[in-house]
Amino acid sequence: MRGRDVHWILWLYSLLVYLARPFYLLSFVWRSRADRTYRQRLAERLAWQHVPQSAKGGIVLHAVSMGEVVAATPLIERLLAQYPQLPLTVTCMSPTGSARIQQSFAARVHHYYLPLDTPGASRRFLNKLQPQLIVLLETEIWPNLVAQAAKDRIPLLLANARLSARSARGYRKVLWLMRPVLGNISAIAAQDLATARRFNRLAGRELATVCGNLKFEMRIADDLAERAAALTTTWQRPVWVAGSTHAGEDEIVLAAFAKARLAIPNLLLILVPRHPERFQAVADLISARQLSCVRRSLQQAVQADTQVLLGDTMGELMLWYQAADFIFIGGSLIERGGHNPLEAMCLGKPVISGPHVFNFAKAFAALERADAVRYARDADELAQCLLTLAAQPQDTAEMARRGLVLYQQQGGAAVRTIDLLQQQWQPSRLQISAAEHVELYTSQHVPVQWQQASTWQQLDAITGQSTGRNTVYFVKPTAEPSPQWVLRHYYRGGLIGKVLRDWFWQVPVAQSRAFAECRLLQRLRLFGLPVPEPVAARYQQRAGGFSADILIKRIDGATDLCQLLQQQALTATDWQALGHLIARFHRLQVWHSDLNCHNILQDRQGQFYLIDFDKCGIRQGQQWQQQTLERLLRSFRKEAGKYPNFAFDDAAWQQLLLGYQAH
Repeated sequence: MRGRDVHWILWLYSLLVYLARPFYLLSFVWRSRADRTYRQRLAERLAWQHVPQSAKGGIVLHAVSMGEVVAATPLIERLLAQYPQLPLTVTCMSPTGSARIQQSFAARVHHYYLPLDTPGASRRFLNKLQPQLIVLLETEIWPNLVAQAAKDRIPLLLANARLSARSARGYRKVLWLMRPVLGNISAIAAQDLATARRFNRLAGRELATVCGNLKFEMRIADDLAERAAALTTTWQRPVWVAGSTHAGEDEIVLAAFAKARLAIPNLLLILVPRHPERFQAVADLISARQLSCVRRSLQQAVQADTQVLLGDTMGELMLWYQAADFIFIGGSLIERGGHNPLEAMCLGKPVISGPHVFNFAKAFAALERADAVRYARDADELAQCLLTLAAQPQDTAEMARRGLVLYQQQGGAAVRTIDLLQQQWQPSRLQISAAEHVELYTSQHVPVQWQQASTWQQLDAITGQSTGRNTVYFVKPTAEPSPQWVLRHYYRGGLIGKVLRDWFWQVPVAQSRAFAECRLLQRLRLFGLPVPEPVAARYQQRAGGFSADILIKRIDGATDLCQLLQQQALTATDWQALGHLIARFHRLQVWHSDLNCHNILQDRQGQFYLIDFDKCGIRQGQQWQQQTLERLLRSFRKEAGKYPNFAFDDAAWQQLLLGYQAH
């Protein structure tokens, strides 16, 4: 798909989002009637909030609501452990998700709502946080956020991704929108092989890798069993938990409870509605049934005559599941698609469900195969399931054990996701000095106050220079033997460059040419491509604009192809190897904006490198690839016209094309 088409598609999508924005915000006001948290922090919904300096330059992870936050918890914990030097910002869309983030991580992470997916809000959000990496959970694919991340050269990973056949069919109907969006995603960590295949077909390329389901790595609080035991020891009665229930389901659960109590009079029901705005409605429903009820939010104790405990607090579902003898998974008696059974499985509890489980079809299919789940379609069947499980304690314990074993067999998703992440991204360190300049560090140490060539001259660190359109300096950073660095200052080209020279219009730091090139080089090296290793990028504000520099490692013993061909001819094998290398870049959709013989190096071992990735990037489509080859051919012919002994002819070009086409 052509870049112009992608632009219009994104423009049309953005127009629809802008038109929907008033209704989106009004929905929060409407929902705030039942839950006032919906009208709080509205500035974050449009990315107008203040962001502290300590939140900048790290990782952003987005999990839409509480269920996704719970699933992401093991991954978040691993990111905190793996990259303690980087700030981690966790975003969500719902107040329940926000409460869970703050409860689980407190000050260890920064937290905001992800803004509405308009171009302006996405741009402001990324400009404020300047992240190095974005991780989206499951299918939270927001076109403008993804497009802005690509523009800022920020790798974006879709983690714990799942895509049903039904959803894939829907996405294929809007392939004109989805394929460009998927083209800007760096990698997808899929829950299963079917999901990976569906994403790869949608993307038209190998994008997804099977990493497993993060929900099989749920973190259980160390004191959970102790807290649950303190409750159940006091109660001394069988406990049935109906978790994450929806409207239309609570009535069925209460009817089943009434039937089950005829055989188990001391049965205690813990009813936990999925959404907090329904807490009062469910309390009224229990009262209408004339059942003795206590509410957790009021800290009311369960008495001997209590029949129902209403779990009307957030973040305590695992506590209720730990206290349970039997667990019903809500959202399954109605066509909601069911909720996550893994929380019950990981605690070794027997699982009961309604028939509608398409949201977690694979997990329930595995439970069925292991004979570790019981299904009920209505109140009568639900009551019968409870009575059967209560009457057969040994069989029930074995059923729960099979579910736990199944859960334990599915671990490792967080580790595999981190491995995939590391294939796409290398962390760096962001620092802002008092002089209002910003430096992006990679693995090397660079003095905080490094400036332009004059500073390195004062340090007696410049060992040489190369002149072309602009001067490039070779820098020896320490007195000890070490690789040399290359210092390049960014200059404007063309007519305007004669006036402004090295002054550029103000842009976000992430979009500055030095930062963009540094990040791109990091990513290309992770792809295994022969490009220079970036050391640091510098952005200095200057009177409404900025100037920029980049430091890269010098490729030892390498000569640019223009100079080399003035001295000697390449063999046919060399030309084919060069063509093969260019094809590798193109296969990975790497676009070099100025591929010419000055930007190709060959070292003493015959290895070719591509350099100078200013204003380059990852680009979809193929038509530009032929244009890149034509540009390279023109540069060879231009130099051959200037130098009589320049070792290039049509036969050499045909060998290069032979290597390119053979890849």
